[in-house]
Formats: sequence, structure tokens, C-alpha cells
Amino acid sequence: MVRMKVLAIPGSLRRGSFNRALALNARDLAPNGIEVEIFDLEGIPPFNQDLENAPPERVVALKEKVRSADALLFCTPEYNYSVPGVLKNAIDWASRPFEESPFEGKPVAIAGASTGSMGTSRAQYHLRQICVGLGMHALVYPELFVPNAEKKFGADGKIADARTREKLVELLEALRELAEKLGCGNAPDGRG
Repeated sequence: MVRMKVLAIPGSLRRGSFNRALALNARDLAPNGIEVEIFDLEGIPPFNQDLENAPPERVVALKEKVRSADALLFCTPEYNYSVPGVLKNAIDWASRPFEESPFEGKPVAIAGASTGSMGTSRAQYHLRQICVGLGMHALVYPELFVPNAEKKFGADGKIADARTREKLVELLEALRELAEKLGCGNAPDGRG
């Protein structure tokens, strides 16, 4: 079994974000052999291509975390039928310059929670296109859409719905399987 380090990136800055809670639950429910670290997007400025060769410190930190992770987990809200600007902005920063992108070849899983009935499905499909465009290996199944999130999370931020907990663990296990197929994880240098 591959020992895998997953970097979870919530696509919201909101303190009470269901997607931040989803990332925290992924960390807490991770199966044996999977370590989940969370990267907060707070402090990443709007992308400016004039600065891509000398990015701000927070962007450098994001790129280093992505590079050192075996796999990624995006937990995305859906704003206006798509990916939130804060998440797209962070991806744009980290992917530049393209020849130094840490995303190339990374296995990635996508999940999302929303108070709406579609559970961020449209945002996830847009994000999947972005991931593929950047050379990531996006996990196709299982998908994790968490609709009516206000009913699925307790006041403490823990997932109160047993089926949602099971699906989150299943998603992490599938991400590990994808990482194993791609040879990520237990490589001699600790990375794939």
C-alpha cells in the first residue's frame, strides 16, 4: 500500500465554509496510509503575469506544497455555475510559468459541498477541465457532490451524514489507487 501525502485545497476563504469543513473532515477521516494537509488560500493576491517569475511569498508556499504532495484534493464551492475566483486565481498563480508548474502529472480528486441541490457539480466539471489542461490526472470516479450541505454538517463542522462520510473515505481510497497506478507516493525520494 502506498503511503500518500494529500494536499487539500478548499476553494473558499469563508471562515464557516462547508468546503473548508469538507477538507478538515478528509484530514480527520483519512484511511491508514493517507495523510491530508490543508492549504488555506488566504493572502494570495490577484494573478499578475508581470510577477510570475518572482511570485509573492504565499504563492511560492503554495507551489512548494503542491510540488511536495503525492496527490491533491480540491474542495470547491460553486459560484455562478463555475469555479470560485479565489481557487482559479491560486491555480493560475501556481501553474506559472508553465515550464515550472507543479501540477504536471499530479493525481487529483475533486469534491464540493453546497447548500444548493446540485452539490457543486458544475464547478467540479469546470475544475476537472482545468486540471486536465494542466496535465493533472483527475480522478473520474467516485464523484463527491454534497448537496444541501447545511443538513449534512453538524454545528461543529463534522460531517453528520454517514453516507457522505463513507463517500469521502471512498474518494480518498480511490485517489490512493490512482496514485499507486501512476507510481506516486512511496518512491525512494518519498515522492512520485
